[in-house]
Amino acid sequence: MSVHSGMINAVLRAKMGAVLSLLNNRYKPNINALNDVVRNINMLHLNVKTLGYELARQLSAALPVQQGLTPRHVGLSCKASIQADLESDWVAQWCAALQIPVMFHRKVWELAYVLQAIYENGHIREGARGLGFGCGVEPLPSLLASRGVSITMTDLEPVQAAESGWIETHQHMSDRDGAFRSELVDRATFDEKVRLRYVDMNAIPADLTDFDFCWSICALEHLGTIEKGLAFVENSLATLKPGGLSVHTTEYNINPDGPTVDDQGTVLYQKHHVEALATRLRAKGHFVAPFDFALGDKPLDRFIDVPPFHPDLGIEMQQFLGNPLHLKVAVDGFACTCFGLLIRKVA
Repeated sequence: MSVHSGMINAVLRAKMGAVLSLLNNRYKPNINALNDVVRNINMLHLNVKTLGYELARQLSAALPVQQGLTPRHVGLSCKASIQADLESDWVAQWCAALQIPVMFHRKVWELAYVLQAIYENGHIREGARGLGFGCGVEPLPSLLASRGVSITMTDLEPVQAAESGWIETHQHMSDRDGAFRSELVDRATFDEKVRLRYVDMNAIPADLTDFDFCWSICALEHLGTIEKGLAFVENSLATLKPGGLSVHTTEYNINPDGPTVDDQGTVLYQKHHVEALATRLRAKGHFVAPFDFALGDKPLDRFIDVPPFHPDLGIEMQQFLGNPLHLKVAVDGFACTCFGLLIRKVA
């Protein structure tokens, strides 16, 4: 950029700032017409959040207390996160196992979905081997280790993670202790059962093999493009024994038609992307669970949270709003939720 262009841009930014400022230079309300249009947009965002989060809190409080739950087979499909799932006994069971409350939050759904898939395929047992991709600070390694499963958890190499912003947002596994949950597993068992490796999901090392199952939670949409994420899912099957399970969740654009985000830090998959992947995998003999594209018909299924999200709100506003509770969010202007994929390698 030339010096002249830089000066012009600076002037334009200053003028736009004056147009959009809530106050003029005499500390009176700015009555510029453009400002009149946009001044209350942030308030509307906060109203949406306040009402949606409060509804979710009230619905959570109204859930029946369920005790003595044990894992059971529900015939999990490839599906989206919906309110009915979070009201189910199978989600309640895994929340109890993780020692977290049942909340109407899509991240809670993802944890329960992955654990249910692993359970239904018979791999939560002594002697099983699991491989986690992009684990960040997930509690799954601790819980699975407590059940006798040996876990190799992976995350991006620290320098790359820092460049991508994952360390700054506390979503990176800088060392193995970040996954230790003392309420879920004792230290000796964790040290025996859990190891950490730094892995680029776009280049899975050839020596990661012979696992009973592998998983990732909202990681494959961060690999650069839609096709890279789909290739990762297919490549993850090489890490498994014959008949092994590959289970993943990802960001999902709920509108099956029209544009979506690709070639970006976070890409958004659509119905036709996952269907095409399933066709490709089934042609090679792999099992892909049936698809259920239902988006739910309950109040929280229709609540789409909007930016700014908690990390960008500041401490006081975070405390004012309370914990974020949502199943669907707006990502770059697209309504999204989480979608789970369940695949078994050909025997």
